[in-house]
Amino acid sequence: MKVTVNQDACEGHAKCQAAAPEVFEVRDDLSTVLRDPVPESLRPQVERAVRLCPRQAITISEG
Repeated sequence: MKVTVNQDACEGHAKCQAAAPEVFEVRDDLSTVLRDPVPESLRPQVERAVRLCPRQAITISEG
């Protein structure tokens, strides 16, 4: 799966990093995706990060 962070919307709250530290890291107040593609085994953590993002800046796509 592919995970994308909209850098224009991200405010660096780090809720994604707390939910899925294997996938997200906040650098310079913006979230960065550490893995591409993201293993399917991490889907539950990524979906939680999507729900927790206060700016709705994270999207999941297949591929």
